[in-house]
Amino acid sequence: MTERPATPSSQDNPLVRKLSAFVRLSPNDVEVVAGMFRRRRNFAMGVELIHQGQVGQSAFVLASGWACSYKLLSGGTRQIVDFQVPGDFLGLRSVLFRTSDHNVEAVTTIQASEVTQRDLLAAFTETPRLATAVLWAASRDEAMVVEHLVNLGRRSASERMAHFLLELGARLRLVGMGNSTGFACPLSQYLLADALGLSAVHVNRVLRELREDGLVTFRRGRVEFRNYDALVDFASFDRAYLDHDGPLLS
Repeated sequence: MTERPATPSSQDNPLVRKLSAFVRLSPNDVEVVAGMFRRRRNFAMGVELIHQGQVGQSAFVLASGWACSYKLLSGGTRQIVDFQVPGDFLGLRSVLFRTSDHNVEAVTTIQASEVTQRDLLAAFTETPRLATAVLWAASRDEAMVVEHLVNLGRRSASERMAHFLLELGARLRLVGMGNSTGFACPLSQYLLADALGLSAVHVNRVLRELREDGLVTFRRGRVEFRNYDALVDFASFDRAYLDHDGPLLS
C-alpha cells in the first residue's frame, strides 16, 4: 500500500455527500471531514484492512473502490455482512471495541484513509454536528443490517436479490455513482452468494429469472434497471430505512 497525501474536494468527497443527506455541513465541518483523508492509501484487491480478533485496530474511510465486511466461520466459509462503497466507514466499531469483531477486505483496488480513535474524538470535539452526522451514518448501517436479516430469513431468493440491488442502487446514487437506470457493479456471483446466503449456481439462476421477467439485468459489471417500479413492487422495497430524503438538521 502507498501513501497518497491528496484529499478530495468537497464536491468529490463521497463522505461529505453522504453525511449531507442528514445534516447541512458548514465549511468548517467540510474541512474537518477532509482532514480524515490525510492518511490516504491505495490497497490492492483482496487485501484485508481489518482482521477479526485484532486489538487496537484503526478504522478507514473509503474514498474509491468497493470493499466487503464479513465473518469467517471455523469451517472456512464466510458470511458477507455488507459491501462498502465510497463514503462508507470501514470497521468503525473497531476503534470503539477492544477487539475487532469482523474482517474487511478490498473487493477492488481501493483508496482508503486510516482514521484512529483520536482522530474521531478530535473531530467530534471540534464540530459536534459532525458527530451527529456520523451517528446517523452508523444508524443507517444498522438499519441496513436489519433489512439484510429479513432478506436471509423471510424473502425468497429472487426477492432478496432484487432488494439487494435496489439498496445498492440507492446507496450509490447518494454519492453520485449511479442513477435511476442503474450502476456499475464489480461484484462476482461468488460474492453475491456469500452475501445473500445462496450458491453461485442459484445466484446465476435468480439473475436469469429477473432478466427474463424484464425487471433487471446484471452483466459485464453493470446493473441495468429495466422496469424500476415493477422491481420495487416485486421486492417490497421501501427506501425509507435508508433515510436519504435530505438534511434534517440545518
